[in-house]
Amino acid sequence: SIKIKIMKQIIECVPNISEGRDTNKIKNIASVVEEVDGVKLLNVDPGKATNRTVITFVGEPQQVIDAAFILIKKAQELIDMSKHSGEHPRMGATDVCPLVPIANISMEECSKWAHKLGKKVGDELGIPVYHYEAAAQEEKRKNLADCRKGEYEGLPKKLVDPEWKPDFGPAKFNTSVKKSGATAISARDFLVAYNINLNTTSTRRANAIAFDIREAGRIKREGGKISGKIIKDKDGNPLKTPGLFKDVKGIGWFIEEYGVAQISYNLTNINISPLHKVFDKTCERAIARGIRVTGSELVGLVPKKVLIDAGKYFLKKQKRSIGIHESEIIKIAIKTLGLDELSSFNPKERIIEYMLESETKKPLVNMTLTNFANETASESPAPGGGSISAYCGAMGAALGTMVANLSAHKRGWDDKWEEFSYWAEKGIEYQNKLLDLVDEDTNDFNKIMDAFRLPKETEKDKEKRQKEIQIATKQAILTPFKVMQTAFQSLDVMKAMAEFGNPNSITDAAVGALCARTAVIGAFLNVKINCSDCEDKDFVKEILKKGQQLVDKTCKLEEIIIAITNSKIN
Repeated sequence: SIKIKIMKQIIECVPNISEGRDTNKIKNIASVVEEVDGVKLLNVDPGKATNRTVITFVGEPQQVIDAAFILIKKAQELIDMSKHSGEHPRMGATDVCPLVPIANISMEECSKWAHKLGKKVGDELGIPVYHYEAAAQEEKRKNLADCRKGEYEGLPKKLVDPEWKPDFGPAKFNTSVKKSGATAISARDFLVAYNINLNTTSTRRANAIAFDIREAGRIKREGGKISGKIIKDKDGNPLKTPGLFKDVKGIGWFIEEYGVAQISYNLTNINISPLHKVFDKTCERAIARGIRVTGSELVGLVPKKVLIDAGKYFLKKQKRSIGIHESEIIKIAIKTLGLDELSSFNPKERIIEYMLESETKKPLVNMTLTNFANETASESPAPGGGSISAYCGAMGAALGTMVANLSAHKRGWDDKWEEFSYWAEKGIEYQNKLLDLVDEDTNDFNKIMDAFRLPKETEKDKEKRQKEIQIATKQAILTPFKVMQTAFQSLDVMKAMAEFGNPNSITDAAVGALCARTAVIGAFLNVKINCSDCEDKDFVKEILKKGQQLVDKTCKLEEIIIAITNSKIN
C-alpha cells in the first residue's frame, strides 16, 4: 500500500471512462492500474444514467503516468464511442484524465507530467489529446467545456479545424478515432464532482436552480423573463447575469435510474466555494421554486476537509459544539447533506486521507481497551510507562472535553454554546495529540532497540552504532517531554470546566485533572531514566530543569482544581 513519506511526491489521477453499465468492462479497465507497482487504486464509481465511471488512483508521478497510459489503452480496446450514449457530456472512451497534486509536487510539475502522458497517448495509441486547465498550452483550451464542445459527434469537424488541432495525436477522424474518440488530459486542483437530488422530474427547473448558483450564471433577457428577448453586447454576444459562486459549474438533468432530476456541480476551488455553502444556497433557491432538496451524492473521493468543514458549518447552525471527534463531525455532514439517500456512504472508502492511511500507523491506539491492557501486561517491555502516561493524559483531556460538550448542550445555557465549544475544541486537540504520543513513545523505544542491534564488529561500526543510539535516546527523551507539555496544557480545560462548566459533571473535570497530573509525573520519570543514557549533558540539564518546572506547575494547578471541585460539592 502507499505510505506517504515527507519527500515522496504523490499525485492523484482521476480518469473518467465512458462506460458505467457493463461491470465486466469497468472492472477490466480499472484493474489494470494495479499492475503497476506503487500505484494504489482508491475508488471506482460507476453511474448508469451517465454511462460513465470515475476511477481514482494515486502514487508517485512516473508510476501514475504508466498506470494512466495502460488504463487509456484498455479503455480504447473495450469501449466503442460510436455506440455510446449517456447523460454526461463526453468525447472519448477515456473522456478526461486529470492529474492532481497531492503531496510535495507543484502544479507546474504536474503539468509537465500531463504533457508527457499526452504525448505518449497521442504517439503510441493514436488518440487525439487536448490539454486543459493548468496543462493547457493555449488560453482558449483552459476550460474543459471549450475543449469538449461539440462532444464526440462534433469531432469529425473539430479535428480538422486548425484552431482545434489536438495537442498530440491525429488531427483526423480516422477508423481508430471513430472508436476511441478524443481524450482531455490536465493538471488541475482538486475537483469535487457533486450532485444534488431534487423532488422533481423537471430538468428545466433543475437548470434554473443551477443557473442561480454556477459562476457562468444565465443569459440576460429583456424583462428578466425566460420568454424575453436575449440582451447582447455591441459585438452581438449574449450578456450573462453571473451566478452566486465562483469556480462552480452546474447543469440540471433527469436521472432515469433514480426517476428524479439532479443538479450536477463541479466545484473547482473548495476554498472559495465550499460544498456546504453551495448545498445550502441550492436548498434555498429550490424552496423558492416550490422544490425540495432530498439529498446529494459525491462522485469519487474527496479530501477530508470537505466533510469536516461541512460538519462544523451545520453544527454551528444548530448551535452545537464542534469540539467532538472528527468521525462525529463527518457523520453530521453525511446526514445533513443526505449523502446516503441513494446509496450507502462509507467515509473510510470515500475520503482520500482515510484511503491513504497505513493500517499499522497507530497499532496501540487502534486496539480494543482489553487488548491494549493485555499487551501492556505481557512480558514485552513496550508499551510501557511512557505510552501509559500519554494514554492517561488523553483520557484526562477527553473528560475535560466531555464536560465542555455537556455544558454546551445544557438546557438554559444556549447563549453559552460558543464558549464551551471553544473549550471542547481545545480539549479534543490535546486528546488527539496525546493519543498520537501513545504509539510514538513505543516507537521510540523500538528505535533504541534497533540501534543497539546494529553491527559492532569494526571501529566504524561501533561509531555509527553509538551515534544512532544517541539519536534514538534523545528522541526517547523528547517524546515523553511532549507528553508532559501537552498534558499540562490540557489542565486549562479541566480548570475552566471546574470553575464554570456543567455543575453535574464537575467531578469528571477533577478526575481529568488527576489523569493529567499522572501523565505529567509519569512522563517525567521516563524523561529522567532516558536522560541517564544521553551523552549530551547540556541538553540533559536543560530538559530536566524544564521537566521539574512542569511537574511543580502541574501539581499546583491540580490542587487548585481539586479545591474548586470540593468547594462546589460541599
